[in-house]
Amino acid sequence: MRRVRWGAGGVVAAASDGWAGMGWDWTDADEIRRRLNAGADPESWNGSRPLHRAAVFGSPEAVTELARRVADVDALENGVTALWEAVMSRKPANARALAAAGADPWRPSLGGWSPGRLSLAGPTPELFPVPEGVCLSDSERAAAQEAHRLTMALGDFYYDGTGLACVAGIDVAEAVRRLQATPVVDGELLGVLNELLEEPYAHDMDESLHIVGVTSVPGGCVVTQPWGYAPQMPGVLARLSAETLCYGLYANPKSGNQGSIARHGTIEGSDLHPGGGPDEDTSAEVLASYLYRHNAVAYACAFAGLRPTDRRAVAGPPDVWVELPRRDYWSH
Repeated sequence: MRRVRWGAGGVVAAASDGWAGMGWDWTDADEIRRRLNAGADPESWNGSRPLHRAAVFGSPEAVTELARRVADVDALENGVTALWEAVMSRKPANARALAAAGADPWRPSLGGWSPGRLSLAGPTPELFPVPEGVCLSDSERAAAQEAHRLTMALGDFYYDGTGLACVAGIDVAEAVRRLQATPVVDGELLGVLNELLEEPYAHDMDESLHIVGVTSVPGGCVVTQPWGYAPQMPGVLARLSAETLCYGLYANPKSGNQGSIARHGTIEGSDLHPGGGPDEDTSAEVLASYLYRHNAVAYACAFAGLRPTDRRAVAGPPDVWVELPRRDYWSH
């Protein structure tokens, strides 16, 4: 029977495969070489492939060491090669090390993309020598250019705990009308809002959830809440998405980014992972997951066709703060 114990990074490692204690850090090529020489299995790390781990979490030297020990450098895990993982994770040095070890950059994978053609859409299009006739389509090139513009416009900012809904084709006034919301302009509610902005988590969630911000952007509008998930509640998304498309996001501090899709008043997808791996094996989704890797907000905006020129629609201040009617937004 295989013995299993916790590793250094909070990761379970099987003692019998020689990788016990290995966590998220696979950068130390000397340690990996020592383990391999001592009998560690180059094909298995707790049931997964060490080379795939190193492709994402390791160094080029560690990748090279493992690549020369495996039987097939293009072996699959979850349907993809280690080279695919390196490209998707934006680890160009690891990708080059794998190609040098014999990995095939032009092997078709998810959504019909190969690692090499996918890299043409990212920041390192020169990653591999490109065979004659291989290129991006005009629409793929345009998507890559917009992704670069959008991620630069949004920049890096802290958004854990934020909920938002990106709505195509409507402005602030229409969003407020659909939600039957009341603008916060004065009175007691304005005082509550000011207190929320100062200390959002000092207030009862049931009360703070009913206040959201709304901002018009090119292509539509964004409904946002810096302290909660209200914009992504099914009843909110259903109302906003009437005769249009809406992508909801909640940046859950405990479990990561959670996405939802609503179209024509119906929730089509939930528990999605914007900014992570592709949620479905289609060409467009694979490309989007690569272009917006680790950028859930940009992914949400792009999915709905929004083209904000800065981060204000998400980070604030919004065009208008509004109070949502008190109703059940979960069984809409």
